[in-house]
Amino acid sequence: MTASQTARVVRTVRGMPASDGAGVKLIRVIGTPQLPDLDPFLMLDEFGTDRAEDYLAGFPDHPHRGFETVTYMLDGRMRHRDNHGNEGLLVPGSVQWMTAGRGLVHSEMPEQQAGRMRGFQLWVNLPAREKMTAPRYQEFAPDRLPVVEPAPGVTVKLIAGSVDGTAGPIAQPATEPLYLDIALAPDSAWAFDLPDGHNVFAYVYEGQTTVGEGEAMRPLAAQELGVLGGGARLQLHAGEQGAKLIVVGGRPLREPVARHGPFVMNTREELMQAFVDFQEGRF
Repeated sequence: MTASQTARVVRTVRGMPASDGAGVKLIRVIGTPQLPDLDPFLMLDEFGTDRAEDYLAGFPDHPHRGFETVTYMLDGRMRHRDNHGNEGLLVPGSVQWMTAGRGLVHSEMPEQQAGRMRGFQLWVNLPAREKMTAPRYQEFAPDRLPVVEPAPGVTVKLIAGSVDGTAGPIAQPATEPLYLDIALAPDSAWAFDLPDGHNVFAYVYEGQTTVGEGEAMRPLAAQELGVLGGGARLQLHAGEQGAKLIVVGGRPLREPVARHGPFVMNTREELMQAFVDFQEGRF
């Protein structure tokens, strides 16, 4: 992002139906042929269903190495366990920022058999110097995520980054992430300065908003992602039904990416070593 000018939507992407884990149905927004990645972001999934059969099988044991996973729950309860003895329960409104580092094996399983399950999972790349760090977690209950009201009819929950001097609890110096959950009342508006030099996207999960001003204004509908560019001043205007969206940004790493399934490294050799290490039980 360049300073002072107004950000605009430089391209829009709609998610594709997909399944992961043991058949959990979801919408993949980043990590598709239309948008393979947006440095440092490798994948964005939205999951949301009232049908228990769409999520009950969950995400049984699976490995990760070389990147971070961010799970943000809107509705439902998900139990997390890993092979290092860590365990936690994600409840509505909570977030888990997991740094897989050199490797772990974990599972994410629903802690409910009925009702709505909804949220996001984001994959964030790690720089080469941090890919083999020890795994760690930043996990925060709903009451640990600050909420601000920076304009009439506008509510912002902060996961990472800051708004009007209030900061979200997540810290990651490598990418200096911004992660905001924004609720706009009908016909409300908000302007916000994005971090300089970051790649940023907005993803609307309810309602509709427009981004930008003047001739550069562009609507974003529900389940539509807008890649932002052109300036650091984000202008949002909600439609008649209001809008809910996440705005996510990070400093690009600009490093080569070698990825396959649950492993994201910098070279093919490192990728092959990850498979060997996993198969030989070194995670």
